[in-house]
Amino acid sequence: MPLQIVRNDVTKMKVDAIVNAANSSLLGGGGVDGMIHAAAGPELLEACRKLNGCMPGEAKITPGYRLPARYVIHTVGPVWQGGSSGEAETLADCYRHSLQLAADRKLRSVAFPLISTGAYGYPKSEALKIAVDTIAEWLLKSGEMTVYLVVFSKDAYEVSSRLFSDVKPLIDEAYVREHEDRMESSRRRDAMNAGAGFASVKAARPRVSEPMPYASSEKTGISDDKQPFDWSQLVLKGDEGFSGMLLRKIDESGLTDVECYRKANIDRRVFSKIRSNPLYKPSKPTVCAFALALELPRKDADEMLAKAGFALSPAQPFDIILGYCLDHGIYNVHEVNEVLFQYDQPLLGG
Repeated sequence: MPLQIVRNDVTKMKVDAIVNAANSSLLGGGGVDGMIHAAAGPELLEACRKLNGCMPGEAKITPGYRLPARYVIHTVGPVWQGGSSGEAETLADCYRHSLQLAADRKLRSVAFPLISTGAYGYPKSEALKIAVDTIAEWLLKSGEMTVYLVVFSKDAYEVSSRLFSDVKPLIDEAYVREHEDRMESSRRRDAMNAGAGFASVKAARPRVSEPMPYASSEKTGISDDKQPFDWSQLVLKGDEGFSGMLLRKIDESGLTDVECYRKANIDRRVFSKIRSNPLYKPSKPTVCAFALALELPRKDADEMLAKAGFALSPAQPFDIILGYCLDHGIYNVHEVNEVLFQYDQPLLGG
């Protein structure tokens, strides 16, 4: 997917470029900056000396040296001063200028830390929203690139959105209900075993394999009445499948194909497979991503899921979150992914 949130050490990312949350001197420091310099080796410091520093919001690039990444993009985030000194715009510029620098070099993958959330004191939840919104906006307008937002753990990743606050009680309730159902089932089994004892197990009759159906020579025009049945033609003549419904809904929405798959956080290659294969079997997160991107009402979203062989359950965290979003018209894929990440659920896209 074009934008992924991952738990990792940014210095371990095997990408075209990683982004360094540097200070204005570019000569190394603490936190992520120090880790990157240590992993890259002393050659990185020598290269940075030639850059003559960097202004907040701007970005400069060096080779990655001993890092798995080919390049390091150095950007300087704002120091948090309460939010009234242009910090948000400067932070957004860090992401924009870094991405543009990567695009100018024709790089295909970039990994960011959460800039300014360490020693510079930017509130993590606000920094996260700026990062996700800015990267998503850039990807929507500026073409194909895989961008990773790298965090060490959920402790370094804070979500304070209304969506998270709204779905948390629903998920907690589902966990309680599921636990109570398991306890009740266990009590019933214990009661039945105590009253009736264990039932004997009857040997199951062996199943007799049914012969493969064959096509009638009257329909095929072939004299051999043992012609194998063409299952693919039967399937293709059936009701509209997921691929057909998706392409129809894109046309009805007025979006172009490119606008739709970017809005859904879907890779272009995945969409090409869907378009070219009427029998394409998507994952559940992929279907949900398209349902949100197309802003489908719940009824249509359920129909699209059913076309792919899925349904939303009231007991699973992923399904609860998606169901809530569809019921309440929350269609921002990246906002939903923030909450899914917090609950260790699959992210939308593909």
